[in-house]
This record gives sequence, C-alpha cells and structure tokens, in this order.
Amino acid sequence: MNRAIYDRMAEIDGAHWWFVARRRIIAALIEQQVRPRPGARILEVGCGTGSNIPMLQRYGTVDAIEPDDAARALTTERTGVAVKGGLLPHDVVLDDGTYDLIVLLDVLEHIPGDREALSALVPKLAPGGRILVTVPAAPWMWSAHDVAHHHQRRYTMAHVRKVLADSGLKVRHATHFNTLLFPLIAAARGLGKLRGQEDGDDAMPSPLVNRLLQGIFAAERRWVGRWSLPFGVSIGLVAEPA
Repeated sequence: MNRAIYDRMAEIDGAHWWFVARRRIIAALIEQQVRPRPGARILEVGCGTGSNIPMLQRYGTVDAIEPDDAARALTTERTGVAVKGGLLPHDVVLDDGTYDLIVLLDVLEHIPGDREALSALVPKLAPGGRILVTVPAAPWMWSAHDVAHHHQRRYTMAHVRKVLADSGLKVRHATHFNTLLFPLIAAARGLGKLRGQEDGDDAMPSPLVNRLLQGIFAAERRWVGRWSLPFGVSIGLVAEPA
C-alpha cells in the first residue's frame, strides 16, 4: 500500500468501527476455533500499523512482519514489538516449527503469489499450530476501495479454500463475516462506482454512526466461531497443515 493509506490507518485504526469490530470478530475466531495454549507463540504477517497486536497479545507472545519501513517503525513504537521486514515468500527469515498461530488479517489479497506465501508459512507452524486468514469477499464488489488499498483480488469462498488447499492446508472452519452490514456496504460501493469515486472509502463517520456500525458489526462475534455465515463483505478461515 502507498504511504497515504498507512498514514490514514494510523489515524483511525484505534477508533474506526471497522477496525474495532473486526478485532472482536478475530478474537472470537481465535477463542472458539484456535484455542491457543497458554504462552502460545503467535506471528502476525503484514501487521500494518500494529493495531491488532495488543489483541493478539492476550493469547500469547507476538512476533510480527511488515514490509513497509515507516509502518514497521510505528508498530514498534506503539507496541514494543521488534517487527521484522521482508516480503513473502522468499525474503522473510523465520525458524521452522515455531508458531502455534499465524495470522494474515486482510493481507493475502495484497500478495501476488498468495499460494507461494502460504506455502512458505506452513513449515513455520509448531505441531498442532494453525493459520487464521481473513480476506475480502465478493469479487463483484471490486471498487475504488480495492484499488486504493492495492488489492490484487477479492475472493469467493471456493477460491480461497482452493488457495489454502493448494498451499498444503486443511480448513477447519470457514465463514463469511460483516454480514449484517453487507447490503449497506454493497449499496455504498455500487453508488461509488456510479459516481466515479476514486478514494479509499475509509472516512471516519460521526461518533453516533461510528458506534452504531461498530455495534452491528461486532454482534457477529457471537456467531462466526460456531457457524458458517453464507455471505458477507469478508471471509475468515482457520486452517492447519493437511
């Protein structure tokens, strides 16, 4: 992503409804589908500006990778985690058999070789380790938001399952999420296309609207770890070596 996107993330990722509610969704997936052991070793791939790290630290010791120099420095300043640089699949040095949980949270869609990146991470899992992936869903929803964020693709459920299988992973649990707001977001993206919108669609709403959207989105944490929601703006999967 370009510098402006990282700077904007750093401004809003602590309070914007999407970031706050998504962290609660991810926490639910970890608690219900991963259940990491006490003192688990966790790796976040593509940690961005570091907003997920405090949540992940509730479940163990966190390492992180981020290719952008400024974002990496900001994350270290914010969290105290010494973030590694480099790009998957070949430029990141990690020890095999190390991690109980590896997370890629809206990262895979940025990587041209998604299968190669995942394949490089599988050997880094400790025995019994799992990978948690979230990606944007519904390719037909492609919009200026995806362009601004340098996405390579959006995924269908069948597509992302195939990518994981081709990478040597077996899916334990898969669900869509951001389901309740799906009609509103789909309509907003469609309207943006008609208007020729070219920005990233990540403006901070008013406090009242922000709280409302956060509450609606976060309500899905009660369901995502137990059931597979049939549609949504995003997809979340928990997988283990096949």
